[in-house]
Amino acid sequence: MADVHSPSGIPIAPMYGPNERGAEALGAPGEFPFTRGVQPTMYRGRLWTMRQYAGFGTAAETNRRFRLLLDAGQTGLSVAFDLPTQMGIDSDSQRALGEVGRVGVAIDTVEDMHALLADLPLERVSTSMTINATASTLLAMYIVVAEERGIARGQLSGTIQNDILKEYVARGTYVYPPAPSLALIAETFRFCAAEVPQWNPISISGYHMREAGATAVQEIAFTFANALAYVQAAVDAGLAVDAFAPRLSFFFACHNDLFEEVAKFRAARRLWARLMRERYGASDASCRMRFHTQTGGVTLTAQQPLNNVVRVAVQTLAATLGGTQSLHTNGYDEALALPTAEAATLALRTQQIVAYESGVAQTVDPLAGSFYVESLTDELERRAVELMAKVEELGGAARAIEAGFMQEEIGKSAYAYQLSVESGQTVVVGVNKFGDGAQPPVIPTPDYRQLESEQRARLTAVKASRDGAAVAARLSAIESAARAGETRLMPLVIDAVRSRASVGEISDALERVWGKYR
Repeated sequence: MADVHSPSGIPIAPMYGPNERGAEALGAPGEFPFTRGVQPTMYRGRLWTMRQYAGFGTAAETNRRFRLLLDAGQTGLSVAFDLPTQMGIDSDSQRALGEVGRVGVAIDTVEDMHALLADLPLERVSTSMTINATASTLLAMYIVVAEERGIARGQLSGTIQNDILKEYVARGTYVYPPAPSLALIAETFRFCAAEVPQWNPISISGYHMREAGATAVQEIAFTFANALAYVQAAVDAGLAVDAFAPRLSFFFACHNDLFEEVAKFRAARRLWARLMRERYGASDASCRMRFHTQTGGVTLTAQQPLNNVVRVAVQTLAATLGGTQSLHTNGYDEALALPTAEAATLALRTQQIVAYESGVAQTVDPLAGSFYVESLTDELERRAVELMAKVEELGGAARAIEAGFMQEEIGKSAYAYQLSVESGQTVVVGVNKFGDGAQPPVIPTPDYRQLESEQRARLTAVKASRDGAAVAARLSAIESAARAGETRLMPLVIDAVRSRASVGEISDALERVWGKYR
């Protein structure tokens, strides 16, 4: 009989039997080390937040999609921004040509944010924003929109991704070098704890590393290596761990191997709790790992795209069996284009069917005690600890990234997976087995040239109508504070946003002091 391994290379035995781990050793749900979940009753008390990621060129069009999804039963918003917004580049810049609105919504000033959030109940709906280098500016815009609508900061809830280290590893939407970037992240921790207490100031992401080819083990290890760097940066900035750590959140992918993915989430919860307790003496609230999950974008295929409906359903089941707090399910057509309204609604219905019809929500951690799942949980944790030790030998996450260690390890895994698919050892239905030769369907795309022209016109109108002297003064205040080493930048960024300074102008003010990472 041929050897069988999980996608992370863990040998799989033909059958599993009792081992030394009993129910008492596993702990109870809602109690340290949280292997079985972060809440005592889990989904019997409250279902996970159902989010659908959306960002469609213009703020107004994205707002229409948000309202459609809320009407369909979505319980949280999730915003995708275009590349210029992510990179701190305004839509009227030559550097933005051809990219405005292409992979998400274009946000240049707080007026765009007003259009994005028009008529949405910000005091009741949680909003997640996938933004990193410019996260502080987009959070400032969200706060100013609420302020100008009469909604108090204390009523706002949501998350900014704000995870710059994984950008150096797997995505590339960084602007500044690591040191000032980490200082700015620590400042958002301080600001949110003091001013926006229901806001998660970071979503530490393994998702994008998984998309780049990481295994489940690498996803856990490298995510937590980055997370510890953020915790240490905040502690070095004078923050007490228990003042900010309860609001840390995580973001993981969910792929097709049902049992390994369930075990991954359980192992990650337990490992994070132990790390925070052993290294920082953190309270239970700071040891409780809360996380958002997105089904695996790289698992979707352009061939036979309806097969993706089944893949997403399996991944939804794994994420919920693993105890996620928040979930985005991909549309079946996302390997082809931005998801259509039909595909996005079906993806949401997938979550709702699992929540209300599958029985998953009726009991906590239903796979606990499974010989197989417990063995996988233990082994994933053990291997993640070993890999984290290698990162620490290099001096921690930032130095491991500078040395190219994480990138190289993920690259090796991605290459090995591709070879496995090409050899047929790993089966992808409709791609290397059971193909029908049909061409992928063509999905209409927006007129991006027209969209870009209209977005530039809106930005020109805002710049013409604002008080230019006030904008210049507030941008100068940001630059002067950064040059003087002042860390409390969020109030200054909010002042600039309120005066209608743009994302690009604020980014440029900081870049003049901090430089650009290359």
